[in-house]
Amino acid sequence: MSGHGEAQPMKSRKSGPLKGVAEVPGDKSISHRSLIFGAMAVGETKISGLLEGQDVLDTAKAMQAFGARVTRHGEGAWTVNGVGVGGFQEPADVIDCGNSGTGVRLIMGTMATTTITATFTGDASLRKRPMGRVTDPLSLFGARAYGRQGGRLPMTIVGAANPVPVRYALPVASAQVKSAVLLAGLNAPGETVVIEKEPTRDHSERMLLGFGAQLSVERTGEGHVITLKGRPELRPQTVAVPRDPSSAAFPVCAALVVEGSDILVPGVSQNLTRNGLYLTLVEMGADIEFQNPREEGGEPVADLRVRFSGGMKGIEVPPERAPSMIDEYPILSVVAAFSQGKTVMRGVKELRVKESDRIDAMARGLEACGVRVEEDDDTLIVHGMGPGGVPGGAVAKTHIDHRIAMSFLVCGLAAKAEVGVDDGSPIQTSFPVFEGLMRGLGAEIARG
Repeated sequence: MSGHGEAQPMKSRKSGPLKGVAEVPGDKSISHRSLIFGAMAVGETKISGLLEGQDVLDTAKAMQAFGARVTRHGEGAWTVNGVGVGGFQEPADVIDCGNSGTGVRLIMGTMATTTITATFTGDASLRKRPMGRVTDPLSLFGARAYGRQGGRLPMTIVGAANPVPVRYALPVASAQVKSAVLLAGLNAPGETVVIEKEPTRDHSERMLLGFGAQLSVERTGEGHVITLKGRPELRPQTVAVPRDPSSAAFPVCAALVVEGSDILVPGVSQNLTRNGLYLTLVEMGADIEFQNPREEGGEPVADLRVRFSGGMKGIEVPPERAPSMIDEYPILSVVAAFSQGKTVMRGVKELRVKESDRIDAMARGLEACGVRVEEDDDTLIVHGMGPGGVPGGAVAKTHIDHRIAMSFLVCGLAAKAEVGVDDGSPIQTSFPVFEGLMRGLGAEIARG
């Protein structure tokens, strides 16, 4: 069973060359934030290109439950009439964030410095994920959290009646935790400061500035220091959501490993805090051209021309690159399996606490497909078998994880024998058009 209903087995098999244009959906991180920031602004925020995956739709419902008016006008076109910073009303029911760790953690931060109480839950996968990394810093503002053992959902957050500003050094690189603290700081007096040793994705900082918050970022001996002045009046914005680099990774990587492929993926975000996968692929010898670089919605974007790359070689991925590609290691491990030599991915322990234990999920699935893998708590090493060299012929367990499901379906497109996944339904959470888009390029993907 998936967290969203009946399990949906899927399978893929060796395909002919992938050709055409892959128009991937809007960026999931920016979609979540556009709804949340719109709800905290005074007036109407207009959003185009919003990802309409289940994760984002759950955030839209949550913003409505907290008092904002959220309206869909057409495909990807939404408006949010916000209630202002500190204006959230107490929801009448439990907030169900489905599969979304980003959604639940950011929303917890947003309401933690208001005098309301809210209870959060999610699907079976989300209920296993630790929330202490967010609730610990939120308690410094004065919020209180009551959850299951281990700091897990369902969880009730009692907002701080008299919030105080916080200075917080992130113990682990996490854009979700950083964003939750900054969002809580919006309704605290004075200055809230977040310090991160390594920069993580900066969509929250960019969007805060766009909505009119007073925020500064400087590099010091402590690391990246972000200072936010509390209690601004956020101004509504027009947000054009760029295409998601994490979703684009799947057609891009499929084209790299399927012989004869040549595709175009237009308008993909090239935010420097999100492009680690693409830097890594180029270092491995991938044939990727970054065409027509430009800026859309305050984010750098480019069109990606991607061709089959049979000469890719394994590399050692710098561990400091992990924050900029943490969601892309599963699909990178598939590319590594079709490359020559070994690919070493260190500094990836954050993968243990994502939608699933992604290190374990990828290691077990690749081993079942005939690939030699080594792992420890913080490392994944894949021994490549060269173009077309992966035997396949296995069914991978997805553990209700959309990226695991899509990664193994890509694997099957170039493996010698069919590759299946036990449940493809979680793909709806982040990339609802994945199946149709990939088939449109020529991918042999089927249900059942």
